[in-house]
Amino acid sequence: MIYMDYAATSPMSSNALQAYCDVAKRYYGNSASLHDLGGQANYFVEQARTVVAKTLGVERNGIIFTGSGTEGNLLSILSLALAAKQGKHIISSQAEHTSVHAALNTLEKMGFAITKLPLQLNGCIDVEQVRKAIREDTALITIQHVNSEIGSIQPVEEIAAIANNVNIFFHVDCVQSFSKLATYSFSANVDAITVSAHKIGGPKGCGAIFINPKIRVPALTPGVTHERGLRGGTLDTPAIVAFATAIENYQYERQHYELLRQYLRKNLPSACQLIECDNQLPNICGLIMEKVEGQYVLLKLNEAGICISTGSACDIHSESGTKAILSMGYTMEEARQFFRISFGPTTSFEEIDQLVAALTNVFVKY
Repeated sequence: MIYMDYAATSPMSSNALQAYCDVAKRYYGNSASLHDLGGQANYFVEQARTVVAKTLGVERNGIIFTGSGTEGNLLSILSLALAAKQGKHIISSQAEHTSVHAALNTLEKMGFAITKLPLQLNGCIDVEQVRKAIREDTALITIQHVNSEIGSIQPVEEIAAIANNVNIFFHVDCVQSFSKLATYSFSANVDAITVSAHKIGGPKGCGAIFINPKIRVPALTPGVTHERGLRGGTLDTPAIVAFATAIENYQYERQHYELLRQYLRKNLPSACQLIECDNQLPNICGLIMEKVEGQYVLLKLNEAGICISTGSACDIHSESGTKAILSMGYTMEEARQFFRISFGPTTSFEEIDQLVAALTNVFVKY
């Protein structure tokens, strides 16, 4: 199979897999236990915590390990919203990850008012719309760093400055951007960040959040004792160490992805439209094929031995198309024609040739 669905997940790197196996075999103690094996496991967990914090540019005691990016978004957004004192209004975008919308739906049932802003035609949220949406009772802003469907990079640095000026909590979903884009320009000015391991060659079922340790957030499950009392359950030490190993060994080959994207754009069949943004990660390519549904394209490419997606894997059961391009003003019909191709370290120009041939064949035979 030719794998072009790296925005959904990536294979574990050899270094991360080796680290996982080594720790699972030798340091299997519970990191909360007081004996030597527990102390050894705790040492490795804390070393990994330092790696995540250093990469984000935040305080290490604000790092909390989670089971996924989805759990991280839920935990961050719900915790900050319930910790806010000034009101019950939240600002987000229409194109956020499903987990963000799930958290917002929960808060709406608890009496919070939610404002979801659209994306502009360039794939980015309008900073001025964010500023105008702020009310006296606004408690939280939550905006993703990179959209997982089209790769657009959101102006989170500017939004962080706005939030700071009016003392509003700001959460950034960095699951798709972590280790691919630097976060130092805004991480010191945000209150929470979500990241995940499996997008960068780490294990599935492992992630982390940063919650500013100066904020006293309530426990969503009172009585739990792990991770500053915000999570229950024994930490997965092998996965956490593998996550840190993946971070230390990950390299985002942006120039290579730019060349792959240019090659794809140049050779695409005329029936395909590549969705371009002013600022985006080049390895995420959102496309629309004229008159052909994205799910049909996915199935036909799968038959040809090529793995792609129709958007976020967390939205596969949705019939409404991709949130991102709907938010940009595309029609429902166009949204249903959407599919996503995303490159990884091993993607080659020869594989792009095979992809283009398969896409041409899909359109001709449809």
